[in-house]
This record gives sequence, C-alpha cells and structure tokens, in this order.
Amino acid sequence: MPEPAKPPPKWILKAFSRLNVFVYRLTGGRMMNRMEGSPICLLTMTGRKSGRILTTPLMYTAHGDDVLLVASLGGAPKNPVWYHNLVAHPDITIQVGTDKRRMRARQASADQKAQLWPVVVASYPSFDAYRQKTDRDIPLMICSPAD
Repeated sequence: MPEPAKPPPKWILKAFSRLNVFVYRLTGGRMMNRMEGSPICLLTMTGRKSGRILTTPLMYTAHGDDVLLVASLGGAPKNPVWYHNLVAHPDITIQVGTDKRRMRARQASADQKAQLWPVVVASYPSFDAYRQKTDRDIPLMICSPAD
C-alpha cells in the first residue's frame, strides 16, 4: 500500500492562502471561490496573539442567516489557528462574493453539533473522513449576524 502523501510545507500553504485572498477580493469572489467543489468565504478576524487583522479563505456552509465553519484542518491532531482566533475574538467579518457581513462566532454545543454535522457533511463529505482521522473533537463554529 502506498504511503500517504505529506502535506505541503506551511510556507506554500500561506503563500497560496494569500494568493487566494488577493484573487478573491480582486474578482469579487468570481475566482478562487471553490475548493473541491465546495464554496469558499473570506474570514476576517483579529489574531489571538498578534492582535493583527487577518484574513483566511475557508470552506463554509450557509445555514439560514448563519455561516457554519468546521475547524477540521484536514483531520490534523490540532485545531487550526483561526479557530483559536475566533474563540478569543468572536467578532468577525465574513465575505461571500462581494457581500461582507459582520458576524459573531460561537462554538456549537454538543447538541447543536449533532444536529448540524449532517448539514456540513452534505456540503463537504470529506469532513466525515477528517473526523475519523483524528482523536480530537473537531469544533463546529456557528457565525451569526452581529446586531
């Protein structure tokens, strides 16, 4: 059986992420707006440690007025950095296409996650594979419009 492919170096992922944000903004979300068929949004947040404003492209699932984000990191053993940023600073902006919305993020409770997990898996089936790949409980973030 072939050995699984190693993930690309972090610097390549960061460079691609920056390119994705640049092209997405430049084209109003008409380009670089999907990953493996699933829609991408731009998440703008405050860095937990740096306090800087950061933007990252993420797959998302629309659910009514809410946006659902899965902190899967491809099933890695640790949560992604953006998850820790949202826990520390839940006031965020999410851009879909040219629409920018101020939102507030919160982690789904166990009951909410049980209800919403099938919704995010319907949007991106690999989330279930990521869940089986890791021992950690993958957080599901619910982002609701800010008042």
